[in-house]
Amino acid sequence: MNRLPGIIVAVASEGDISLVDVAVGENTLTAMLVETAESAPYLEAGNAVSVLFKETEVSLGKDLSGRLSLRNRLQGEIADIRKGKLLAEVTLDCGGHRLVSVITRRAAERLELAVGDRVEALVKANEVMLGERADDL
Repeated sequence: MNRLPGIIVAVASEGDISLVDVAVGENTLTAMLVETAESAPYLEAGNAVSVLFKETEVSLGKDLSGRLSLRNRLQGEIADIRKGKLLAEVTLDCGGHRLVSVITRRAAERLELAVGDRVEALVKANEVMLGERADDL
């Protein structure tokens, strides 16, 4: 599980759904949650949270241009690649934060990924979870 430390900067809710923007370093990530500040009191601007998402939910892009509907885009440098028969585990350094993506080996080869390459990690907002965190994380 990828876990990044962040600070909530905005919460917008309608019904039982909230879009929560979280500052993670120089990036802002968005989580779409089925809860509100009434059901989850930690959902308040200024609160420290952990941003969590599975390695299998991280897509990678190389030399992207144009607009995408995905708001969660993190620039990173490939620090390590481990290839198996079917899957590839790609470890990124995203502004000092370690991030892992598990993609197919075919995709890694099609993108010609190599250690040192600059890529973008992409995560849909509905795949992002938030957890309360202590200040010492």
